[in-house]
Amino acid sequence: MSRYTGPTTRINRRFGQAIFAPTKAFERKPHPPGQHGPRLRRKYSEYAIGLNEKQKLRFMYGITEKQFRLTFEKAKSVRGVTGEVFLQILETRLDSVIYRLGFAKSRAGARQLVGHGHICVNGQKTDIASFIVKEGDEIEVRERTSSRQLATRSMEESQGRTVPEWLTLNADALKATINRLPSTEETENSINVQLIVEFYSR
Repeated sequence: MSRYTGPTTRINRRFGQAIFAPTKAFERKPHPPGQHGPRLRRKYSEYAIGLNEKQKLRFMYGITEKQFRLTFEKAKSVRGVTGEVFLQILETRLDSVIYRLGFAKSRAGARQLVGHGHICVNGQKTDIASFIVKEGDEIEVRERTSSRQLATRSMEESQGRTVPEWLTLNADALKATINRLPSTEETENSINVQLIVEFYSR
């Protein structure tokens, strides 16, 4: 499946939470989409529950099915708890880090910022959104007026978002440092990643 570009409110309503930025339509109709309005949810099988959890996480990080599966396989090959390693890899993608720093209002916006060449890692322009950052890496917005205007505007609109402790942000210089890799508590905690591990283990 390719990257989702359809109606975001429909996805929010489908999963009953703000996977994408919530809209007034979602606040008005938080129940699942459909012409018959609110209705009792039917009982889901274990397979369906695992699939839903996988799709939620995939939509959150905005990656394709193939990328998601390859990332999971990579996590399986690393020593440690597969689910925790999997979330850590997703969280240390460059687009996700840019979003966490507030340089973009959403992960989709962060992918665009990276893809258009506005970001440097360790002094080198990096335009690959899936680039995995490491401890000690330095990230900065390029010294271009357009790049800095985009990042500054996003930071002003994202002031309510807290930068996680595994990142150090110099807001004035539009630079950041990766202090360490994120802990389990600092990754996406609205997802039951164990269900995803079990889904792929079938």
